Parts: sequence; C-alpha cells; structure tokens
Amino acid sequence: MTNLETAPSQEVCPAGHPGQGPFVQLWPAREVPLGGVRAMNVSRTLPQRGMPTVGAWCFLDSFGPDRIAMSVLPHPHMGLQTVTWPLQGEVRHRDSVGSDVVVRPGQLNIMTAGRGISHSEFGILPPGLHPGEPDGGALLPLSRGLQLWVALPDAVRHRAPSFEQIVDLPVVAADGLRATVLVGEFAGQRSPAIMYSPIVGVEISASGPIELPLNPDFEHAVLVLDGSAVIDGQEVDPGPLAFLGMGREALHLDTAPGTRFMLLGGEPFEEDILMWWNFVGRTHEEVEQAREDWEAQALLSDEDARASRFGWIHGHGPDAGAEAGRIPAPPMPGVQLKPRSRNRAAD
Repeated sequence: MTNLETAPSQEVCPAGHPGQGPFVQLWPAREVPLGGVRAMNVSRTLPQRGMPTVGAWCFLDSFGPDRIAMSVLPHPHMGLQTVTWPLQGEVRHRDSVGSDVVVRPGQLNIMTAGRGISHSEFGILPPGLHPGEPDGGALLPLSRGLQLWVALPDAVRHRAPSFEQIVDLPVVAADGLRATVLVGEFAGQRSPAIMYSPIVGVEISASGPIELPLNPDFEHAVLVLDGSAVIDGQEVDPGPLAFLGMGREALHLDTAPGTRFMLLGGEPFEEDILMWWNFVGRTHEEVEQAREDWEAQALLSDEDARASRFGWIHGHGPDAGAEAGRIPAPPMPGVQLKPRSRNRAAD
C-alpha cells in the first residue's frame, strides 16, 4: 500500500536511544484522508512528531472495515520493507520483481524495497461485481487491514529489491490467548520472514488476564484492534498506540472478551531517517532524487522501464481499463529539512 496523501509531510525521524521506560503512553491516531480511487480514511499511529519509530517500525496505518474496492495503481518505494497484514478481504499484489499474488487474512506479504521497487494493490471482487455502478458499494466485500513499514538500516538499504509471501505463520496457543507471529521471535516461536533489524510483530487474540514474555532490550507498543485491554492500570481501546518503553521482561494485560491487538517491538533504531511520501532515506537530496527518478520513468518505454530504478509492473498499460496508469509523485515542499527532537512524552 502507498501513502496517498496529496501533500505528504516530510518526517525527520531521529535515532532511538535505549533506556526509556517502562511506562504506558497513549499516542492518538491521526485520521488521514487518502485520495484517488480508493477514497478512504485510515488511522495513522506511526510516525508521530514525538515518537517517530518503535524499534525499526516507522509507519503504521489501520484501514477499514469499509466496503471499499481497494485500487492502488503502481507506485514506488525505497529504503524500507512494507508489511501487509489483511484482516478482512483479499488483495492482489503485483510488483516490479515479477510477483503476482493474492494475500488473504492470516497471510503475510513482505516487500523489501531496497534501492527501489514499485508495486500495485487491487481488492479482489466477486465475479460480475462492478463497484462503479449505482449502489455497488453495498455489495462490495468488507476490507480491513494494517499496513506497516520497517526502516532498513544503512548497511542494507541499497540492496536489491525482493518480495516474499508467508501463508503458514507460527502460532502460540496458551490459556486465554492465541498469538500469530508475523515477524521476529515470540514465546519460543520464530517467523520465517526475513527482516534486517532485531524486531517483533505479533497479532494476539485474548480474553481475560494474560501475561506475555518480552525482550527487555526492545521497546514495545500495543495497538488494540477489537475489544479493550488494561495495561498497568490504564485502559487501552481501539485507536491510540500504547507505547510501553523498554525494560520489560513480561507484559500483564487484562483483556475484555474477544480482544485482538498487535504487539510491535524492536531494538531502538539508532539511525536518523527521513520519510517523505513512500520513501525512507537519510537526506532531503536523496529523497528528492528518488522522486525525480520515479517521475522520469513515466516517459520510458516498457522495455526501458524494466531496467530503470523502480522497474516495471505487468498489467497496467493503456489497455488495462481501470487498472491502467501509475501514481505520480506529489511535489516536494519548497523547504529544506530540519531535524526534529525526539520526545517520548505524549502531549
């Protein structure tokens, strides 16, 4: 998924530093209207001005549930890994390294952009359904999910792009909870997903009091999707991101029946990064060059586009109907970037 904001802000994300926490801070979600044919709102909890990252996790959008026909034309990424976790609905993913797969709830897509990649995403609709017809939206399947980005460390951020889909993820089952390990290691189970920083991501369904083992060297956060949870005496409902800091070997929660939440964590990311649109870089000039490369690619033949920085995706040519075209880059702001201070204290 892309960041479809028509005027995306530049995010300067200072390096993380250990020694903060443990505590519970609630960081409210921002409602971000996304333009284009998808025309839906998402709740964004990363990045925040005072909390740009949790470990290497640098972007977290929650979308739906909505009866929206997801339709995201080809667009670029660099310097990051996209982690796509659908909760309802099915999405077709195509990219410039030749992938063409459908991801379903319980399955994980991870796209490593490296020096540059492009991809598209389209919701899978029932046969014969045309969402553009009157009242067609009432017939569309529900779409809900999470889109996360992980910043690549400097040593690997210029690597060749790649993609993997994992359909059989490890599961931890215990009294009162069931946990699916998306990335990293949790409770003795390790995901096969290839990541480049010490990191963890787990979806947990629970009812009643539970205890989760944590790595005390990681900073952690919890995003409640359904139900509610009480952490250190503080109730956490769907919406805000609960940042827990570091230093916890275990996390105790009291969960309402039917609660589902994401546990994210990782070692503090000790590199300053710059985020703008769909790019994670280190300098204004680097991001600006990536934008120019993507815009220049629009003038290339298919053959030349295949060999370009962001590659070429089959199925979006002029005869592809509603799937024809690409997403142009928004204009860069006319100001040079200035680093922001890192402040974990929520307002």
